[in-house]
Formats: sequence, C-alpha cells, structure tokens
Amino acid sequence: MKLKKPKFWDSSKFSAWVILFFPISILFLLFSYIKKLQLPKKFPIPIICVGNIYLGGTGKTPLALEIFKITKLLGKKPAFVKKYYDYLQDEITMLEKIGETFVSEKRKEAIESLIKNENNLAILDDGFQDFTINKNLSIVCFNQKQWIGNGFVIPSGPLRERFSAIKRADCVVINGQEDIKIENEIYKKNKNIEIYYSKYKPLDINKFKNKIIIAFSGIGNPANFFDLLRENNLLLKETIYYPDHYNFSKIELDTLINKAEVNNAILLTTEKDYSRIDDNYKKNIEFLKIELEIENKNSFVELIKKKI
Repeated sequence: MKLKKPKFWDSSKFSAWVILFFPISILFLLFSYIKKLQLPKKFPIPIICVGNIYLGGTGKTPLALEIFKITKLLGKKPAFVKKYYDYLQDEITMLEKIGETFVSEKRKEAIESLIKNENNLAILDDGFQDFTINKNLSIVCFNQKQWIGNGFVIPSGPLRERFSAIKRADCVVINGQEDIKIENEIYKKNKNIEIYYSKYKPLDINKFKNKIIIAFSGIGNPANFFDLLRENNLLLKETIYYPDHYNFSKIELDTLINKAEVNNAILLTTEKDYSRIDDNYKKNIEFLKIELEIENKNSFVELIKKKI
C-alpha cells in the first residue's frame, strides 16, 4: 500500500484520529471476516507463506529471499509467488534477481503456473490474509521497534487484521532485539508458535565510512534504515522520508543530487528504493547491500524441513 504512515499509528498516546477512523476499521474487519469464509485450495506442492499483520516494513521480502536459498539447499526447486499490484514492482524486481517469480492478480493462478513450470515449492511473499490457499507453513513477520503500533486495525492503526490472527501462524520472525514482553504477548495468543529473531547485516558498509551521507528512503519504515546507518557509525548529514513504494520524480532526484553536491555528500538509499529510480540517475546514487541473518538458523531450517 502506497502511503506515508501517520505518526499516531505507532504512538502510545491517545489520538482522536483513532476514534474518528474507528467506524471504517469496523467495516474493514467485517470485510476481512467475509474473506475468511472462502474455502482454501490445497496444492500438490508445499506452500510457504511469508506474511505480516502490521502493514509494511516488517522484512517479508528479505526473509522470503532467505527461505528461497534455504529450500534450494534442501534440494527443492523453489519459486516466488507475488500478487500483482502496480506499486509493488520494486519487490518483484528484488525477487526476480534471486529466483523465478510468478505474478498474477490471483495467487492461486500464479501457483498453478509455477507447478506447470515444474517448480516444486512456492514461497508467497505476502499472503497471510489470502484464505483461498492452503499453506504448509505460515510465517508472520514483525519489526521489534514498531511491533503492533497502537494495536488498532487500519485506518485507526497499522494492523491489517486483529493481533489474534497470530493463532493461524506456525512461526513468527521478529526483526530486531530479543524482547520478552513481545514474546509473552505472542504466546498468550498462540502458545505453540515458534519465535525467531533476525537482523540486517550490511555487506558493503565500509564503502561509506568516513563520508558525509544524505540518506533517503520510501519504504514501510524508513526510520529503521536510517537507524541501521547510525548503528554502523555512518556520518548522516540529513535523512529524508518518502511514502512507501514511492516513485521519485526527476525534479526530486535532481534536487537530491544537487543537495549532495553542495554538501560534498553521498546519496544513499535502500536496494528497494534504488530499483524504482530512473536509470539515468542511478550513477549519482548508492544503495546499501544487506542480507538477513536469522538467529538460531539451524532450528529454523529444521522447522522448514518438517513442514515441506
């Protein structure tokens, strides 16, 4: 969803906006309930779903990429499945760099194409709220910093459905630091769920050390990207926020490049943002290469082996 997240979504303070939007949230929940009445189709191959409850910025795509590598090492011929939305081309591009990707307006159709192509495992990047597909392994991603925000469903808050939906999940992957309070909240809803932690590991951070950086990003939670740069002691001159999946105009890119030249700085963004930049501007902009590290990875791999 292409939007700039309202501040009250992640605020612990009461906001009148929550009450104002609450009737719409009720309608949204009603629509979600109707979707759950659909009968899921069972496919002859394993289906791994990497989804979320919090809207955007939870690390679904990097985890899907890591699962692709894991399942390939396990002897499978995996492929990605993505539901088509025009604003998600950046995520599709990232998936296509790693492996075969099947895109359709209906995930069921994409899976059928995947099977015809003789792939024997489907990895859904998103789809936890798709009740038309029977999944062998459902993973829900969270970011430890944002967690579930104010706990309300959109538009009153950042949740795609109520937190109790965690009951449908087999596994949770939390991007961030170990957090016992969060774990306890999860176990209250699903005592049998498995919880893992992940973190982003910059691969080329030394390239930007001791240089002035102007960082910009239009992802779900740009602050997490900027925090990663600070944690690695980069010299941030300025940080510039854009809405999720933002398409940068030529005027905006010219302005950014001029700003960097005036400050003798490097323009730095995420790989996802970089994929949306006009090719004529890419030579003036850098992106940070990262990979996702899963703590207790051997246990995570065993879970996947058991489910597929």
